[in-house]
Formats: sequence, structure tokens, C-alpha cells
Amino acid sequence: MSLIAKYRTLGLKLTPQRIAILDYLEGNITHPSAEDIYSVVSKKFPTLSLATVYATLGSLKALGKVLELTIDPDKKRYDLETAKHHHFMCTLCKRIIDIPATNVVHFPHDIKQDFSVIESQVEYYGHCPECK
Repeated sequence: MSLIAKYRTLGLKLTPQRIAILDYLEGNITHPSAEDIYSVVSKKFPTLSLATVYATLGSLKALGKVLELTIDPDKKRYDLETAKHHHFMCTLCKRIIDIPATNVVHFPHDIKQDFSVIESQVEYYGHCPECK
């Protein structure tokens, strides 16, 4: 299925700017911020606004097609990989990588009785091989 057909079936309005944003995101594993996306896509579409990037990301988030990450305290990042996984962020270069969700963190039994867990996310912080 083509990129356009994939998102058209979701009911997403597809303008040339939105298609360029989706094309940039497709297969992108760098966990870009809205500003990162804008910086790249606006070179091809100088009339693109940052508001359009945020609106597109908001629509994708509402459709469950992008995760909004808060692992970076400086800015929100976005991840098209919506299957359950964790993240590692290098505190020096700010690179974020996906970590398979093979390790399970158990909710404490004494608290579990009173709460209902809807979602969990494990975040690791440290130094990547290039920075250490």
C-alpha cells in the first residue's frame, strides 16, 4: 500500500505539505521533534508552517499512528513505532533509541489492588557508545 493510500484510509486530509511530513516520518527512527521535522520539510515547502507540523502530529497521535515521547526534557519527540517498546536517551547527544519491551516491570502488588494500570513506559538515560 502506498503512503498516500495508507493515510487516506484513516481519513487524514492529505495536502502536499502533509504528505511531505508523512514521507519524512515514514521509517524515521531518530525520534524527531516537531522543530526537527519542520527544519527538514520546510526546505522543500518554504510556505510550511510549524503549526501545520504540530497539527499533523496531533492528528497522527489522535489516530494512534504516532507516539508522543516526553523522554527529552527539552522538547517532545515523536515515534512512528507504536508497538510496545521502551526508549534509551543519551544525556549528552540527546539521541534516542528503541529498546525491545522484553523486560517486564511489575507494578507493586500492594498498590495494584487499588489502581488500574492502562499503560507503562520504561525510559533509560545514560551515554551512548559514541559519547562514552
